[in-house]
Amino acid sequence: MTLINEKNIIRRDDAKEFIEDYWTKRTPKFCELRKEELQSEKMFQWKEEICRHLPSQHGLKILDIGCGAGFFSILLAKLGHEVTGIDLTKTMIVEAASLAKEEETSVRFLIMDAEKLDFPDGTFDVIVSRNVTWNLPHPEQAYGEWLRVLKKGGILLNYDAEYGKYHHGDFQREAVYAHKDLTEDLVEQCHQIYHMLDISIYDRPRWDMAVLQKFGVRFCETDTTVGPRLYAQKDKFYAAAPFFGVFAVK
Repeated sequence: MTLINEKNIIRRDDAKEFIEDYWTKRTPKFCELRKEELQSEKMFQWKEEICRHLPSQHGLKILDIGCGAGFFSILLAKLGHEVTGIDLTKTMIVEAASLAKEEETSVRFLIMDAEKLDFPDGTFDVIVSRNVTWNLPHPEQAYGEWLRVLKKGGILLNYDAEYGKYHHGDFQREAVYAHKDLTEDLVEQCHQIYHMLDISIYDRPRWDMAVLQKFGVRFCETDTTVGPRLYAQKDKFYAAAPFFGVFAVK
């Protein structure tokens, strides 16, 4: 797929570089927001949401894919788990490590491609992800990699939204919470990402479940109530697009 507009012609092969550039530009304000989120009621809501899917024991080996500023990584490390956070964007990893130190938590942060993981098979007990899948050029390949590094019986928790389908018209005016601090150029770059990626037109989370079942997971379910439950209030953390969870057991 090729994106063509008045300003750019972007080949699919260049998508990752384009997406990484977008997140590099967003890093400072994005990280400020995640820092605030760690001190907010939203942190407790996310802790409750994630923990209801996890085994009760401490010391789980957890991989946070597309960790960004480290919100999930830090939250889970504070619960006593051994957490590794990865992100393709170097500036995000630098900020995540700084925030983890500030929060007095121990997390290993690495620059890594979510579609090509540099870990042995069966490394992790749990994989978590938030707002990552929508901006992957090869999401099916990514799911295969995530399951590869997950232990047998391991748990996958992927939270995402159908951002690509809901960025025009009335919805765009409602999405001011997500993009309220973005320049017009960054908003346009985000829209270009939506248009260049096939995942923007998939029927999600039905597509996610079909892919995971094809890979032979033991159990898989989706939850479209995550958005209404966690984002009922239109605060600074509000996600306007239909937000959902995809959960699987390998």
